[in-house]
Amino acid sequence: MYAYASSDQSGNGSNRPVRGTDASGTGSGGIYTVIDNPRLDLLFAEYGRLIVIALVIVGALALVATGWAVANPSTTTETQYGEERVSSDLQTSAVVVQDGPLWNEGDRLENSEVYMLNASPELTLEAETELRNESDGTPINGGEVSHELEVRYEATRNDQSFWNESHTVIDGSPALEDGVATSETTVDVESYRDRQQELESELTGVGDVDMAFVLHVEYDTGTNQGTQRESTTFRVTDTAYWLEESVSASDTHTHRTGTLETTESQNLAAIAGLSLLGTLSLAAGAFVARRSPIDEDAARRAVHERRYAEWISRGSIPMWIGDYHVSLDTLEDVVDVAIDTNERVVHDTQRGLFAVVNDGVVYYYSERGLWEETAWPEMNLEEQPAVVDGEPALSPDEMELQGNEEFADPDDGFDDDEDVWQKL
Repeated sequence: MYAYASSDQSGNGSNRPVRGTDASGTGSGGIYTVIDNPRLDLLFAEYGRLIVIALVIVGALALVATGWAVANPSTTTETQYGEERVSSDLQTSAVVVQDGPLWNEGDRLENSEVYMLNASPELTLEAETELRNESDGTPINGGEVSHELEVRYEATRNDQSFWNESHTVIDGSPALEDGVATSETTVDVESYRDRQQELESELTGVGDVDMAFVLHVEYDTGTNQGTQRESTTFRVTDTAYWLEESVSASDTHTHRTGTLETTESQNLAAIAGLSLLGTLSLAAGAFVARRSPIDEDAARRAVHERRYAEWISRGSIPMWIGDYHVSLDTLEDVVDVAIDTNERVVHDTQRGLFAVVNDGVVYYYSERGLWEETAWPEMNLEEQPAVVDGEPALSPDEMELQGNEEFADPDDGFDDDEDVWQKL
């Protein structure tokens, strides 16, 4: 509204605050607390009732929400699953039947990469299946397992099979011990070699004959059922034999075992926040209600006083000062005149008056009314009782004013209002 004045009347380069700014923020007024802020009083004066209602509603809702959150903990339902594993493999072993440079008679070779035909002509095949509950790491003993092991001869030409023959080596349903079912048999390897050579001689120039072991497993854990089928080529020469690949299979089954309900209290931080919000809102509502009612005009005037504090000085303004007296509507109007004329505003607290004197003209603002109405301080005179201490009040005729020349008429009279003021 107005910029800083470059100099005051004396020519000094002092800055004056801009009209409309709050000089109490960082200047002579300093930083004031929120509770003593006139702006807050003005806000309460204008909207105090609405603010109280809003704070009470917010506080009540927050406390109700807090109670609901405490009384209604969250419940989560989680489906529980169990896991079972079925593992099968084919183990091999052979017993050495005669001493030699590599082994001694009676040595047992297990899962060897290769067996010598003369040293150990018989091969022991062992099918093993394990049932295990992976959820708790315990074996399953209540299931059923069946094993079937075949030796298979297959004639191929250009990698296409055109003839096959199978012989069952193992066919049984062994009992489970610690979750493990085992079936075994011992075969004469030379008889298998002889049969293979016989077939090859029949198919000379036509195709090749391969020999393989095929393991077929059926199982029932009580919860899950399934089958497994694995095979490997069985190589036999005039001096040695071996399995091309290890035979193993593994199945994993997941099944539903039930549901788990977990009850947890609501978020503690949210509960604490709602509780704090409710308490502070109700406390703030009580605070605002306790400060009400507030005189809106007085609060607005206090705002202006603080805002224009650097333009206002406290002092005493005599009645006779100035030739003309101009009544303004607001304190802000008086400050505007002070800024325009580069003068100070004088606040006479006894008269409740703000005034600027410039060239014999007094620009003033007072809540009491016109200039003459501010001559005397406001007094709240209460009706006095008719009897004091049990004695009747004196009538005017009974009162005697003796020896008090202060109330006598002056001989020469008073020259002007200044003499009257001095007498007062």
